[in-house]
Amino acid sequence: MSQLPVQPERAKLSVIFSFYNEEGNIPEAVNRLTAILSEEVGKKNLGDFELIFVDDDSHDQSATILADFAEKDKRVKVIRMARNFGHDVCALAGFEFCTGDLAVYLDADLQDPPELIPDMLRIWREKNTDVIHTVRTSREGEPWLKLMITKIGYAILRKFSRVQLESNCGDFKLISRRALNEILKFREVNPFMRGIVTFVGFRQEKLYYVRKPRFAGVSSMPVLSNRVVSFFLDSALISFSDVPLKLVIMAGFTIFYLSILMVVYVLVERYLGHVVPGWSGIMIAVFLLGGIQMVSMGVIGLYLNSIFLEVKRRPQYIVESKTNF
Repeated sequence: MSQLPVQPERAKLSVIFSFYNEEGNIPEAVNRLTAILSEEVGKKNLGDFELIFVDDDSHDQSATILADFAEKDKRVKVIRMARNFGHDVCALAGFEFCTGDLAVYLDADLQDPPELIPDMLRIWREKNTDVIHTVRTSREGEPWLKLMITKIGYAILRKFSRVQLESNCGDFKLISRRALNEILKFREVNPFMRGIVTFVGFRQEKLYYVRKPRFAGVSSMPVLSNRVVSFFLDSALISFSDVPLKLVIMAGFTIFYLSILMVVYVLVERYLGHVVPGWSGIMIAVFLLGGIQMVSMGVIGLYLNSIFLEVKRRPQYIVESKTNF
């Protein structure tokens, strides 16, 4: 095993939260993380830590609550976005401003238990791992429809994506500074964080756990929301796969060959003096070809939109304010 880039007793850990309207969970998150990481510092498994909360323009009392914590403890740091930019973009902002030798990224709803962080640090110390993924063995308190959609979505991504994503492997991860520096080179408008972290490679390990229900409040991302559809299409599938375009080409060639066979059939029937079927065959052909054309245009449009967003080179996010940086 290679030597650790920094000794555990001198290592600094940055814990990053990307959140929207989590006023009921923030006090519990701060108190639990502070207690857990202070104990790790006392055991000399860590040198120091910081808690970075990236507020995606919340409209509840989250900002006020965090301001109180930040005034009492300078290790609590806050980045507030100028508007709502999205979950993964806020995570990248936290990565960019963090100063730790290691970073842990998790949601503020506490479904991913902070108590796993000492185990993640242990794996890092023992194996000098750059990325530690957490994999959910079960997901308590989540509706069956969400679980089914997630399972189908990840099955599609594993089949068609250039990176192999394990089902039930979420955003809760430990990332080394070496891997973090590579992640920060990605300047995508719609970043798919789980794909990016896997894409950078290095030494990666897995830690299995049971995901708990939300500590308080309700999710800001409903099961059938536009954000979920955009996540799987724009951020995940389009960013890491060209298979949809290949499927469109295959469908086009298939219809082309079938059309040739149809022309041959019509000519043979005409030569034999048989009556060629009329409107029914024509309408079937029109609807079939029209449907394939519309689907093809939609798929191509998704890729063109992705290119359009990237070439404009707009900033990924705009920060309204920072506290304790």
